[in-house]
Amino acid sequence: MSVPYQWLVSILCMVLLVAPAARAAQSAAVTSPRATVTLVTDDDTYQPGRALHVGLQMHLAPGWHTYWLNPGDAGEATTLAVTAHGGAGGQASIIEWPVPRVLHDGPLTSYAYTGDVLLPVTLMPMQAEGDGPLTLSAVADWLVCAEVCVPEHGAFTLVLPRGASQPSAQAADFARASAQRPVASPFAARLSPTGLLQLSGRGLSADAVTAAWFMPDVSGAIDQDVDQPLVVDEGAVQLALHPGPEFHNGANLSGIVVLRDGMGRERGLSVRPVVGAVQPLAPSAVAGRKASGIGMLVIMAFAGGLILNLMPCVFPVLAMKVLALERMARGERRAALGGAAAYAAGVVGSFVVLGGAVAALRVAGQQAGWGFQFQSVGFVITICLLLFAVALNLLGVFTIGLRLMGVGNALPAHAGDFLTGVLAVVLASPCTAPFMGAAVAGALAASPFVGLLVFAALGVGLAAPYLLLAAMPGLLGWLPRPGRWMETVRNLLAVPVLATCVWLAWVARLEGGTDALYLLGVGLVLVGFGCWCLRRATTMDLLDAMQGRAGLYRAAAILSLLVAFVGGGVVPPGSVHDHGADRVADGSSAFSPTRLAELRRQGRPVFVDMTAAWCISCLVNERVALSTHAVQAAFARQGIVYMKGDWTLRDAAITAFLQAHGRDGVPFYVYYPAHGAEVVLPEILSPGIVLHEIGADG
Repeated sequence: MSVPYQWLVSILCMVLLVAPAARAAQSAAVTSPRATVTLVTDDDTYQPGRALHVGLQMHLAPGWHTYWLNPGDAGEATTLAVTAHGGAGGQASIIEWPVPRVLHDGPLTSYAYTGDVLLPVTLMPMQAEGDGPLTLSAVADWLVCAEVCVPEHGAFTLVLPRGASQPSAQAADFARASAQRPVASPFAARLSPTGLLQLSGRGLSADAVTAAWFMPDVSGAIDQDVDQPLVVDEGAVQLALHPGPEFHNGANLSGIVVLRDGMGRERGLSVRPVVGAVQPLAPSAVAGRKASGIGMLVIMAFAGGLILNLMPCVFPVLAMKVLALERMARGERRAALGGAAAYAAGVVGSFVVLGGAVAALRVAGQQAGWGFQFQSVGFVITICLLLFAVALNLLGVFTIGLRLMGVGNALPAHAGDFLTGVLAVVLASPCTAPFMGAAVAGALAASPFVGLLVFAALGVGLAAPYLLLAAMPGLLGWLPRPGRWMETVRNLLAVPVLATCVWLAWVARLEGGTDALYLLGVGLVLVGFGCWCLRRATTMDLLDAMQGRAGLYRAAAILSLLVAFVGGGVVPPGSVHDHGADRVADGSSAFSPTRLAELRRQGRPVFVDMTAAWCISCLVNERVALSTHAVQAAFARQGIVYMKGDWTLRDAAITAFLQAHGRDGVPFYVYYPAHGAEVVLPEILSPGIVLHEIGADG
């Protein structure tokens, strides 16, 4: 019986392995020594009325390239025609081109793609009766070049069943392609009849833009073989273009401006400049203003850090701060100053380390933004366990004693204050305060020295109120006299910390599903047991201590806490949860760059809300402003589409959108009126602010 059973198991395993490939939304490949090309979709099913993204996926051999909409001096753009037949028909849109590379080959310049590239189109299946399959037919022609150019052709067929959305194996490729598309420029663009192109707007500076170039949509508009001299001023970028035979004094010129910052990050902006006079910038005057720009960044960072003390993100740390103020009120002046200095060192050092980590990840090619660590479910679980232990300490379940753990003599006297500062930054990092968003973006775009200086200023701002209280004894007279009420306050302060644990448990479930929630539950039990063991080790009588039981309790505490925190960083593979369905349940639509561009082409007003489950300020803004009846009624009355981008987990399209607007974190709000320029709203919202910005307060 064992042999047939083994054969059955083997067959089942083969079926399971082959099944995903069989249902993958991918056509048969057209293969040559130069490229492998297939037709793919972002969904394994279709539904009439639901947008379907179809793409030509090209894997180019090393050394070969293919071309953009405007190929440049030589070459030919790829063409793709997709039609749908069967259960519902439809016609695809034009190719949604990613930003190309500029390739120089001797005297010729081309706009091209190398390596792996996906050229997507959008198909809207029409309403039709029946639930038959949808057959996609596509014909494509492309040119691949190295030392020689070879035209290639392909006909593709793909059949999709009708059904609920099931993201395909290529869905991530479509997300990357969407993030690589140029976005509508947030800056005003102006072009002189002689070819001087200027972008103007907030966020442009010599630190934020170290290189730039323009690529026109049509060939012959400019001489792309000639350098484009760049001058950057505060709030302005100028490129000197060399007009070509199709320039026509700049009439109807459009294309992509690529901006590169000091970290090597590039963003492509679609521009259609207004033709008119442009005042040339003086490079010498620009250089003279650079130092003042750095000073403004530092001031903005300090102000942002100061305001961060009032943000909901750092409320849980208020417990530890109040306990430190208790020590000040008791008159222990020297201890108060030492504790304040240690707390400030923890805050400033953590900001510098965190900012350096974000910058290093970006240099390594990762899409990391401010608060990126909260996009890891393991990190969220670990912080939740740590705060649970802090809450148990505030409730008197155990007393934190470094000597109890056998390391008291090896650590500085104010290690607890230093770690409190570290925890304050960890909890504050998901959110941005007024002035802070622009400061962080400027720091990440500036040189390493300037960037670290800005992050240090953020830390000084966050620690400033506490330092002020410690340095000015007269202010301590306003504090109530110490007494038994301090213990009651200590216990009550555990409540917001425990509430934060509940919030983090919710975030963990959104990011990792029920598996993460089970893992967190086990960790909480282990932390509770470990803290109880610590209490037993410090409260047992002399006889038990002499018999060595204190050591056993300490060992049990260390083991349980170690297992809890090490296990908290491990989430079973495949448990990532679709958090978008839970977050977008308030009448909003999920953010999509393609959908946003489509709505703007239709002249529809759009309100974009960039948020995350781990951003408390975002959740507060949604509750007190965006979800109120007055705001929602105004949205409905004016036909405003409320679009929400959920950055709880890493999302390349949202990261690209934030960076295109000079931001590196959430919350972030942009209103696009039906006509006119976009409006960026502040980080802290009220119904009045929102109604005023959308013009509904009159």
